[in-house]
Amino acid sequence: MSNVSITLNSVGDGRAIADAIIEDNKGALMQEMPACLKIDCPNRLVINRGSVSEKIGREWDVQEIHLSLISLSGNVDEDDDYFALEWKR
Repeated sequence: MSNVSITLNSVGDGRAIADAIIEDNKGALMQEMPACLKIDCPNRLVINRGSVSEKIGREWDVQEIHLSLISLSGNVDEDDDYFALEWKR
């Protein structure tokens, strides 16, 4: 399987979302650039609502990911509690 990836703004909630991704996804690697954070992860990447809420210090709605999202690579699976990327066969 190939890596999936997500690129987020490095300002506002983007940093907290990226930190939650790194903690929750084994093998996830973050590349920091001047205006964005690119995270690559083998197989599957999951952004958990609870983890991001802890990092931000308030309730976070998964749909808020779109305010920080620059690009992504993978098939999206989303629910009220998570936003996931993976390659489906």
